Amino acid sequence: MGHRSCCGARLLSAAAAAVFLLLSGLCLGGCDTPVSYSHLEKILRNGEITVITRNNGHCYYLYRGEPMGFEYELAKRFADELGVRLKVRVAQKWEGMIPDLMNGTGSFIAASMTNTGSRRNHVAFSDGYLPVRQHIIVHRRNYAVREAADLAGRKVHVRRGTSYEERLHELKRQGIDLTIVTHPNMPTEELIRLVAEKKIEITVADSNIANRNRRYYPQAVVAGAISEEEQLGWAVHPEAGRLLARINEFFQAIKATGEFEQIYDRYYGDVDDFDFVNVRAFHRRLKSRLPRYLGIIQQAAEQNGFDWRLIAAQMYQESHFNPEAESHVGAHGLMQLTETVATVQGVKNIFDPEQNILAGVRHLKKLYDHFDKAIGDDRIYIALAAYNIGLGHVWDARNLARAQHLDPNRWSSLEKTLPLLSYSKYFKHAKYGYARGLQPVDYVKQIQIYYDILKYRSLDIGKELTPPEGI
Repeated sequence: MGHRSCCGARLLSAAAAAVFLLLSGLCLGGCDTPVSYSHLEKILRNGEITVITRNNGHCYYLYRGEPMGFEYELAKRFADELGVRLKVRVAQKWEGMIPDLMNGTGSFIAASMTNTGSRRNHVAFSDGYLPVRQHIIVHRRNYAVREAADLAGRKVHVRRGTSYEERLHELKRQGIDLTIVTHPNMPTEELIRLVAEKKIEITVADSNIANRNRRYYPQAVVAGAISEEEQLGWAVHPEAGRLLARINEFFQAIKATGEFEQIYDRYYGDVDDFDFVNVRAFHRRLKSRLPRYLGIIQQAAEQNGFDWRLIAAQMYQESHFNPEAESHVGAHGLMQLTETVATVQGVKNIFDPEQNILAGVRHLKKLYDHFDKAIGDDRIYIALAAYNIGLGHVWDARNLARAQHLDPNRWSSLEKTLPLLSYSKYFKHAKYGYARGLQPVDYVKQIQIYYDILKYRSLDIGKELTPPEGI
């Protein structure tokens, strides 16, 4: 018994010492002093991280009630990696983001912010995750301004507090006599719109923003670069070293797995595919042709669980909103129905807009239901490909994807295998034989572009407009 008592006493003594050390750590300098945790520890203890960002088409916005945006998706993925909730704080002014970060309103800035020397005086930046260059934006008919030297004697409009303003001041110091007009809290997209409408002559935008906005404002041209390559980065408080390390580890990991590229492709992957004549015609026909069919499109989309903008984008790709359209392969009307599909869907008059649209969307839904193992965008893209080239060829492409150890439920896999069906090496083993496999890939890509334009035109500072206003 004495031996047990002695051991027990030693254990109690050790436990008491541990408690004492813990309490000493907590009460160092007086028990009224709060515990000092690192920025990362506070985030993990609270189970929440706040991102400071901006409300625009690149960072964060709401679409059909759902949060979206390139920066938002990255930030949400980072929060998931930490195992915490993501809270979004939209800064009312661009120049207000760094003060918000410094006063503790948010944990990090994710807003397509360029890592510049002046900003590094206040915040710490992550490793760069996206290279950009600043480009001049002018109207298509402005042939006089194409490079930095051409800015001499002209007014350049930019948002106040941006890296664009910094770079323009550098050009002035280098001897280019330009006038800088700054606009408080005006999004770069809005300045690009003003250029397209000839309300201002020149603005500046990063390459990712400039190239994407060509499809929204085709009259605005991306001219020469005025900067060397720069890097976008996330910003944290200078004392948030552990948080910064986790951010850098996060970017390194998602780039290694290809997840970063997938998120990037959702927003910027096809920005280089720009055809001025085609996009300009699409914008014109949104005004001149689409309104007469909008009600039917909305009805058909709602009945089948689709976004009306997606159906409108597909319809334009099929017929350019021409109800009398006929293809050389025997497809007819707005949704380019074949005689077989029209018969199955009970269509009496294949050129009647209402019958054609309703039948076409029901047919798309029927195809969509075949691919219930695919999720999200992958599912609708695969269904669109089947609408274009036929269900059988898509099954062949899926089987080929499996054979190549690709996921048959990912559109990115079928983008690779569908074109292979035009080569005898592959189609001779396919159940449905030869296919012009590049055609559905291009078909889906064009629909994605039109759909993106329609979504953009129905957004207003992050709020979804009703369809007629959006058009």
